[in-house]
Amino acid sequence: MTTIATLRRQAATCTRCPLYERATQTVFGEGPAGRLMLVGEQPGDVEDTAGRPFVGPAGILLRELLGEVGIAPETAYVTNAVKHFKWRPAGKRRIHDKPNWSEIKACGHWLELELAVVRPELVVCLGATAAQSLFGRTARVGVLRGKPLDLPNGATALVTIHPSAVLRAGVERAERRSELVADLTLAAEMLRKEAVKS
Repeated sequence: MTTIATLRRQAATCTRCPLYERATQTVFGEGPAGRLMLVGEQPGDVEDTAGRPFVGPAGILLRELLGEVGIAPETAYVTNAVKHFKWRPAGKRRIHDKPNWSEIKACGHWLELELAVVRPELVVCLGATAAQSLFGRTARVGVLRGKPLDLPNGATALVTIHPSAVLRAGVERAERRSELVADLTLAAEMLRKEAVKS
């Protein structure tokens, strides 16, 4: 039987798109199989160095907000649509660069395999890249946000903003934060309803 550990080993040598050439390592998903999967965009600078998803500032905020809405962060499987850090240099810093459609599509192979192994009841897409990885290149957060959507594998998906959008929002930070909290609250309610059914 295929496991996440097996997939992680296979993905470690992935060359499906050119992003592996400049990334430190593949950053694969982690967490328990089961009810909730959170899908982000790609690893950031901190994740690329650490080799783990959502351990940088956006991940810290995400865990805080999950706790706020009653979801224990350790109960979620966390991953990214793209498994290598795409960046451009700015002096000595490495600045995040948005993955293009061919990179998202190439990495879709790994996300499909993760979905098959984790078998989540609910998938939360954090940001446009995650939404596009599951719903196609025309998927937009503003159009899909906050509505339960069916996935081919029988799971339900919710689309929301990425926690990094909250961190970058400047004077609108409180507003973006409350939007993300509202969507995560909906996710928590959906998980509770499913638990009652089963």
